[in-house]
Amino acid sequence: MFDPDIAPSGTLLGLLQRGRGDGTLHALAAPRAEALAALNDSVLRDPRRDWQVENRSLYYARLYMQLDGGLEEIERHLFHPDDVVDTGEERTGLALAVLGHLAAYGRDAARLLLRSYAAAGSNWRWALDELALRDDDAGLMTLAPAVLARFPGTEEGEAELAAAVRDAFEPRPWRLWAEDPRYGARLAAAGEQGSFDRWQRQLRPRGPRPGWSVSEILRWAQEGLELEPEEHRYRAAARCLAAVAGPEDRPELLRAARSGPDAARAAALHHLAECGDPEALDLIEAAVGCPFSCELLISAALASFARMCSVAAVERARGWAARGDRLGVAAAAMLARRGGPHDTELVLAALRRTVREEGPDADGLWELVDGTGRLGVGCAAPVLRHIYRETSSSHLRGRAAAALAATDPGFAAGFAVECLWDCEETTRELAARHAATGDDRVVEQLRRLAADPAEEAEVQTAVRSRFAPEA
Repeated sequence: MFDPDIAPSGTLLGLLQRGRGDGTLHALAAPRAEALAALNDSVLRDPRRDWQVENRSLYYARLYMQLDGGLEEIERHLFHPDDVVDTGEERTGLALAVLGHLAAYGRDAARLLLRSYAAAGSNWRWALDELALRDDDAGLMTLAPAVLARFPGTEEGEAELAAAVRDAFEPRPWRLWAEDPRYGARLAAAGEQGSFDRWQRQLRPRGPRPGWSVSEILRWAQEGLELEPEEHRYRAAARCLAAVAGPEDRPELLRAARSGPDAARAAALHHLAECGDPEALDLIEAAVGCPFSCELLISAALASFARMCSVAAVERARGWAARGDRLGVAAAAMLARRGGPHDTELVLAALRRTVREEGPDADGLWELVDGTGRLGVGCAAPVLRHIYRETSSSHLRGRAAAALAATDPGFAAGFAVECLWDCEETTRELAARHAATGDDRVVEQLRRLAADPAEEAEVQTAVRSRFAPEA
């Protein structure tokens, strides 16, 4: 996760960084030089809070096409000296993904730039995956010498090659090169080594063995925390407890959940919550409220509570929802997921409190936003509009749009129109089903989405449903 520097939502740069539909509309109306500067800034300094799940590449590629933007800034970024020292995928991944879409749109310069970077850049695997989807066999064959030269003919080099072949996201280039007599023997050996490595890992399980008792499983969970603090075994231990523990083990599990060491306590608490034990809710409240509880235990207790589906858990959530601590946040989230119409005031109060105290990017907003839509909380529309405009998360904005579709009568003629240009395909799909066609831009964009080969099938299905005779 990143904490990017996001410009205000009322600026062109801020709109483009957020991936909002209005970003495209404003960029097309702005002076071309200003629009391209903001676009390049967004692509070269990845603005996403979570670059692994949020979409921006197709959104930016489409705008490059519409502005007829050059690729000189992207080229300078990819081949900057920083590429040698900063090899993380997040520095160049967005730019490479944009080039991939541009290559699919027929921009030969983008495909050639991807080839050059695959041959010499640090994030060459990403570039190769983009080319695997868009380049022809001849182009991929030209890359074989440069890519294979990255792996020296030493034992370590061959092991790295085996790992690269085994973990390749797009195997097409490797399979193509394996058919060439010049590289076939080496790549065949690498493939066999990768399969052998997987087999060896399966033969060396590190978890509990058949016949382990409840005490041994709890001890194993705690050992994981002591030996490797970042390795949280309590979830795996809880799953093992589900297979081993019987009614006679309940006293031991209750003792562990009340006063055991942290990881063992977390595992026992998780198991008791999964089983719906009548004391689980009290144990969760005690774990979260204790000033001496560590972060692992608090997080485990909250996660255990979130997974509970019983009527008792929902009833307890109604009593906890007004609390100002993390248990109150978790309780409000449960009411948003499972509460009834009489819980709308509690959910709305939690939504307003979270936005007021933590801002429009707070982690606790996701389920609260979903809940206002599920419960049809009409008076939540002003807060939802604020979240939609201000959040830097395109996923949260999409959820706010879905909640507005269920609560705001003006959504179809308002935000739904700009959502047709949004960076997230789920948001575009929502807009395709709701946007009012009285605006000429809506009909034109619906037709453009239906004809774009890069558009997701779900979006195009929603668009076609608007043009069907019965519609």
